[in-house]
Amino acid sequence: MDNDNTSKTPFIWEGANVYFLLTDRFYNGNPSNDIKFNRTKTAGKLRGFEGGDIIGIIKKIDEGYFDQLGINVIWLTPIVEQIHDGVDEGTGLTYGYHGYWARDWTTLDPNFGTKEDLANLVKKAHAKGIRIMLDGVINHTGPVTPEDPIWPEDWVRTGVVCDYKSFENTTMCTLVDNLPDVRTESTQEVELPPFLIEKWKNENRYDKEIESLNEFFERTKYPRTPKYYIIKWLTDYILEFGIDGYRCDTVKHTEEIVWLDFKKQCDYAFATWKKHHPLEVLDQNAFYTIAEVYGYEISGGLDYDFGDRKVNYFQHGFNSLINFEFKLDAQNDYEVIFSKYSEQLQNQLKGFSVLNYVSSHDDPDPFDANRNRTFESGTKLLLSLGMSQVYYGDESGRSLVIEGTEGDATFRSFMNWDDINSNEETQRILWHWQKLGQFRRNHPAVGAGIHNIISAKPYIFSRSYTNDNYTDQVVIGLDLGIGVKELPVDSIFKDGTKLRDTFSGKETEVQNGKAIIDSEFGLVLLELA
Repeated sequence: MDNDNTSKTPFIWEGANVYFLLTDRFYNGNPSNDIKFNRTKTAGKLRGFEGGDIIGIIKKIDEGYFDQLGINVIWLTPIVEQIHDGVDEGTGLTYGYHGYWARDWTTLDPNFGTKEDLANLVKKAHAKGIRIMLDGVINHTGPVTPEDPIWPEDWVRTGVVCDYKSFENTTMCTLVDNLPDVRTESTQEVELPPFLIEKWKNENRYDKEIESLNEFFERTKYPRTPKYYIIKWLTDYILEFGIDGYRCDTVKHTEEIVWLDFKKQCDYAFATWKKHHPLEVLDQNAFYTIAEVYGYEISGGLDYDFGDRKVNYFQHGFNSLINFEFKLDAQNDYEVIFSKYSEQLQNQLKGFSVLNYVSSHDDPDPFDANRNRTFESGTKLLLSLGMSQVYYGDESGRSLVIEGTEGDATFRSFMNWDDINSNEETQRILWHWQKLGQFRRNHPAVGAGIHNIISAKPYIFSRSYTNDNYTDQVVIGLDLGIGVKELPVDSIFKDGTKLRDTFSGKETEVQNGKAIIDSEFGLVLLELA
């Protein structure tokens, strides 16, 4: 692919490079929204709001941070209005800084920003070819506090905590005590909670919200059961802002049919938004959905096993599932990982994808907890088939072990911008992730292609991707040593072809089926010059 053609590189979801961040922990772009709803109590370590916001993400988009990292999707934690108060989880007070404790799905939490900020985020990201993926929760409301009333009995259940031993004991129960479980299975029509009606009236938007709900139920003919209200509220963000995808939280804790209806309304909303914003449409990709089915592994193929039944979530509204197996696979050699993923994704998962990660916001067992293998993490994650999830700070060695924290909080420290600005080792790690990330973004073959080994020692392989009238092919060499490297490339590139190694910036011409690169790195990423 010649260089002036990079703008024509199609965006392929199946091999996307996704950046996942906690909105509150990434960058504080607007200090004036740091304290809202009188959230002034002292929280446990890393369990309160720390100031990150949507404007902060926009600032980093403007600075080119994501471009340099080769990111083409940003997934941010939920931004809907959270419970106002906090709860004591035995670890000190916890506020809803993480976004998973909804109080009002129809509006943004002012700690994160405004709807104007969100509109701006989508526009700025799209201008750089970056998609925005929101995080949606249908399974539960936020906890009950003195300030945050419980939703009505016909909306939520409490008192039955999941034991995960069967399908029913995973879906019709609360994840933890005091996290009211939405009755997503209910066929009983429900009225809006009185506290929400009162809230909307105080905010002078009751009539508008009711009119919008009436239109939705009139158009869809759905009954007014809890799940359909929430599906409506979540898909409104697509209709209004043109977001590109949803990562769905706690998917296995609701009946799978919920997600078929959710996807149907996502598709409708996305098509409608495109119709009304013809000049803002990026491409013809459909709306994209990723499921968090906790514990799903790529080896399981299409199914997740509850013990007493199996569910295929790819057939229930999802394009991709988060893959909890990658961190285990990452212990293996490159070829073991790459060939396994190529095989799985080209066969039983063809047309779908998985989202791989080395660390995340609530996985107690990351691949490299002590950040001793940051270069290796980047190489394995960014050169693997499937989608890559760069969890904020993977690329900068942000510590995952924070003293004085309990539980998930240790993975959620504020982004280490100071290290990026001043620490040479951090800058070297970041540079490595940037080189690999850009190559991945520029070449759908890397994440969505077919893997072929060329040589086991030294380790050299090719990736090829074809789609309609677009073809992309690259050759990659790892652990090749410093100095002159000869790569046999004749399976992909003919003699006389000019190539560039994007890792070192060196150029070469194929002779006798070989590309010769003299560089100070053991890593070579070959593309057409």
